Amino acid sequence: MAKLDGTEPIDPASRESAYAESRWPMAAAVVAAMVLTLLLPDDFRLAPRWVLPIIECLLLVTLITADPGRITRRSAALRAVSVALISVLALSAIWSTIQLIDDLIHGGPETSSASALLQAGGSVWASTILAFSLLYFELDSGGAAARAHHMPSTPELAFPQQLNPNLNAQHWRPRFIDYLYLGLTNSLAFSPTDVMPLAPWAKIVMGVQSLVSLGILGLVVARAVNVLA
Repeated sequence: MAKLDGTEPIDPASRESAYAESRWPMAAAVVAAMVLTLLLPDDFRLAPRWVLPIIECLLLVTLITADPGRITRRSAALRAVSVALISVLALSAIWSTIQLIDDLIHGGPETSSASALLQAGGSVWASTILAFSLLYFELDSGGAAARAHHMPSTPELAFPQQLNPNLNAQHWRPRFIDYLYLGLTNSLAFSPTDVMPLAPWAKIVMGVQSLVSLGILGLVVARAVNVLA
């Protein structure tokens, strides 16, 4: 049986099977983002209540149908569908953030109640974490299917396993949970923690997420304290 420690040749099928990631963690994140969108106030949504969830559901079903189980199929069409899905989620999250900040500055129905404000702010913040996590997941090293086949010699997002030679992670691959953790910590620290952005796109996206998160947390908490006081 072929090994993955470099001592024996690895046939392509075994490599893909060992390195490929299940579709379900990514799909669960998309479903969670859709649910959060439905929980938002009407004026925080980019489109009428069911429009974006239906579009996102159709795109997700297309991905699952065309490449079920583990993500291994490299296809320009599938990559375009995946990018479109995540772009819709990201645009929706950013739009909700803009509307939330506008309500906080100019006053809105949610800003007079601390509980309603915290609920709306928490939903928007969680949506941005999921959207940016999926964005990292899709853009890093060409996406999950490309990572299953080959990892670049220089990573675009450098995880600790890739930076520390003592961990001997030559055959390690980041999974969705790693990108979810990156999205969470970047939204809390407003800067890189253990994952270093090396590619220009990674620095831009992480910077945008930090600014978005700072705007949400800073203004929501300040307004909630003011309402409670």
